[in-house]
Amino acid sequence: MSDIIINLDTALQECSKRGSEGNRKHQRFVRRRRFLEKRGFLKQKQLPPDSALRNRDASHWGSGACRERGKKRKKGDSLGSQEGTGREDSFGRCPKKFPKENASCGSSGSRTSGSGPPTQPEAPAAPSKTGSGSAKPNGTKNSCSTGGLSKAHLWSEYESGLSSGPVKSSKMVAIDCEMVGTGPGGRNSDLARCSIVSYYGDVMYDKYVRPVNPITNYRTRWSGIRRHHMTNAVPFKAAQKEILKILSGKIVIGHAIHNDFKALKYFHPQPATRDTSRIPLLNRKAGFPENESASLKRLTKQLLHRDIQVGHNGHSSVEDARATMELYKLVEAEWERHLASCPGQD
Repeated sequence: MSDIIINLDTALQECSKRGSEGNRKHQRFVRRRRFLEKRGFLKQKQLPPDSALRNRDASHWGSGACRERGKKRKKGDSLGSQEGTGREDSFGRCPKKFPKENASCGSSGSRTSGSGPPTQPEAPAAPSKTGSGSAKPNGTKNSCSTGGLSKAHLWSEYESGLSSGPVKSSKMVAIDCEMVGTGPGGRNSDLARCSIVSYYGDVMYDKYVRPVNPITNYRTRWSGIRRHHMTNAVPFKAAQKEILKILSGKIVIGHAIHNDFKALKYFHPQPATRDTSRIPLLNRKAGFPENESASLKRLTKQLLHRDIQVGHNGHSSVEDARATMELYKLVEAEWERHLASCPGQD
């Protein structure tokens, strides 16, 4: 009988000792978890008070399962022994690391204090097409009080090659192209002349271009192109390279400019494009319906009080480009302010 009592006492003491050891491990785990929750690495979990944990663990470790659980926990407890580091926790998982918030935006929204649930960071402002003058101006403010650039603003600058700030006159050009007919019946339009003028109307580029395909219709009445113009014309590939070099990083102005870009086999970034055929302010000033696509000839006659594209010698791309630039300058300030308030409209 005495032997049985002695053996029973030994077992109880051993189990109690192991139970207290396991209890300490669990408390370390709870402390580590709470520390990681305060740092924002783990989602907040509602835990019972420390006193309840101690009572629960004491009763749990007093049972016969303490030996098996103690063995399983010993290996897991050896991992991630340092608190707040990026090492694995007792479950063998690495706590997730989040990038630091921008100091200018304030980091208080992404951290927690005390035992309350972590506050979600403030949602960033929805991006919009931007470019303060160089591209489409930004109509929304960034959530940062320091006025940081939005993602859309940076993308617009990247696409157009323009820097932020007011657009300089040297960054604005007007373009006009004349086309001839190629293919069966001359139904395909190919570039035959391209003219680019500066903000002040100076000619930056004016060359005849020889299309890749044979010309089947010169369209002289409208294009002004004749056979002898092709004698010393620049091959299309070479002309295209020269023209795109000039347009790079510029605000490009044109009338029904999509036709010119199509002839060039090129599309300029939309935020850096201004189409005078799609500016309602010009129609309003001229007394035309705002939703009407007025011709360059009519707008020039009504607003600039001069005639262009007259006679049977065809159009002059230099004259048309200059007229386009002058029309745009009439509404430049007002139109840019409109784009700033309505960035979704071109």
